[in-house]
This record gives sequence, structure tokens and C-alpha cells, in this order.
Amino acid sequence: QLQASGGGLVRAWDSLRLSCAASGRTLTTMAWFRQAPGKGRLFVADIVGSGDETYYADSVKGRFTISRDNAKNTVYLQMNSLNSGDTAVYYCAARAGATTAPWSTSAYHYWGQGTQVTVSS
Repeated sequence: QLQASGGGLVRAWDSLRLSCAASGRTLTTMAWFRQAPGKGRLFVADIVGSGDETYYADSVKGRFTISRDNAKNTVYLQMNSLNSGDTAVYYCAARAGATTAPWSTSAYHYWGQGTQVTVSS
């Protein structure tokens, strides 16, 4: 199971860090997706294995950083320079093994419950 936390209401240009704690075994690929009101769930970033391999959506590249602590079985999403376009419910996801399509929701076996991030302008 995945438990996401860290969301909240922030102002534009603020920073926020999301956490996602996994119970049970360490899963190879962990990721963050987000879903804005009335829109589909979109890929944000993923991280594989020990953390050497990461991949970001263009919309967050240079502003967001995904990392993981395998000893704590936790993945983080550091979000900087937030803007109103980042407002969404953020979901963590995980799968055993790697994937060639980390941006696809169907690639993931496990999902967290979501945490709301609201950025006021």
C-alpha cells in the first residue's frame, strides 16, 4: 500500500515536498502523477531502483525533483517555483520491475490515495 502526504495550499513561487510511504517490499519503479479538476491523470515523474534513473514530464522539468529513500521505502517529490498550473491532486504509484512506458497509468500496479496541492496566484 502507498500512503501519500505533504499536500497543502501554497502561493505561487512557493515550494512543497510530497512524500509517499510504501508498506511491504521495495518496489522498483515509483512515480508521481497528478490530476487537475476535469482532466485526466497525468504523469509527473518517476524514479527507478536506487534512484539513478529518473524521468520528468516537460511541464515540471527543472522545477520538480523526485527522489527516494529505499531504507524508508519512501519516495519524495520536491516541488519548487509552483504556479497555478500545478494545482491538482497528486498520486503516487509504484510497480515491481521497470517499464518502458513510465508515463502510462496502466504501467503501475499500486496507487496511493492522493494528496491535494493548491497553488494560489
